[in-house]
Amino acid sequence: MFSTSSQRKFWTFSDESELARLREKQNLEYIAKHGAHIDEFQRYNFFLAPDEERLLLRQYDLFLKEFCKKFCPPMPKGVIGTAFHYFKRFYLYNSTMDYHPKEILATCVYLSCKVEEFNVSIGQFVANLRGDREKASDIILNLELLLMQQLNYHLIIHNPFRPVEGFLIDIKTRCTLANPERLRTGIDEFLEKVFLTDACLLYAPSQIALAAVLHAASKEQENLDSYVTDMLFREAGPDKLAILIEAVRKIRSLVKMVETPAREKVRAIEKKLDRCRNQENNPDSEVYKRRMREAIDDDVPHPGPSRMSLDTSGVNQMMLPSAS
Repeated sequence: MFSTSSQRKFWTFSDESELARLREKQNLEYIAKHGAHIDEFQRYNFFLAPDEERLLLRQYDLFLKEFCKKFCPPMPKGVIGTAFHYFKRFYLYNSTMDYHPKEILATCVYLSCKVEEFNVSIGQFVANLRGDREKASDIILNLELLLMQQLNYHLIIHNPFRPVEGFLIDIKTRCTLANPERLRTGIDEFLEKVFLTDACLLYAPSQIALAAVLHAASKEQENLDSYVTDMLFREAGPDKLAILIEAVRKIRSLVKMVETPAREKVRAIEKKLDRCRNQENNPDSEVYKRRMREAIDDDVPHPGPSRMSLDTSGVNQMMLPSAS
């Protein structure tokens, strides 16, 4: 149950300002660690600012959505939703400058396939990627443990898809709405957009599901307000009902504000990221390759993505599109 889950206890936050503080903290800590040699007033000329990291991650949210939609075999909705949860959670406690989102994105989707029991092998998975698939496989497998660690091994995700089915069954049973199945298109469109927001870090799956149902009904020029107040939450007190209504309103507002980042801005940020990213976590860097050689020479297991082969040329030529 969501009410007793790790998702509710550890990964549902009070408001957007709390998320912003967590992300800014990671940004400042990365810059403090790697930018001591740069004048304080010049640091954001070299490093990404918090708003630049957010814009970049919004673009990679879109990449994640498109990657999953084009995946072969077709990917269940639950896998996609879980991958979004993992991706968003990871970057609450890590900077994009430390771990490039294109590598974390693919790892989140692969781990989600496992957790949601969508049976694809690593070979089948990387067949959906462009470029050197063997190297892409190495990246994903090497980052998988890091990802699980950063998620505190809280891997079970409660998505809004099951509550949606519950609402539709209840509407068919107790509501006079004609042909509730016609709401599905609007619901699916809403849920596709909701994962491009922070709603899954702020609200319960049932609240997101209800927002999707009410949005779809509104698109069909139907009003379900009486169903919500007189049937669904008839036993709830006015305070609880007010909280629910406000949550639904905010979720719908978040979805309404979804915008596609300007390509020119994203391209500029990606170029900046190439200069300021942590080279120790960049499989194409000489620093990374040297660390690997030292680890191999010492016959010592190396953490993170270090199990990859030394030849990493083309490793980032994955299906995930760049902003260029």
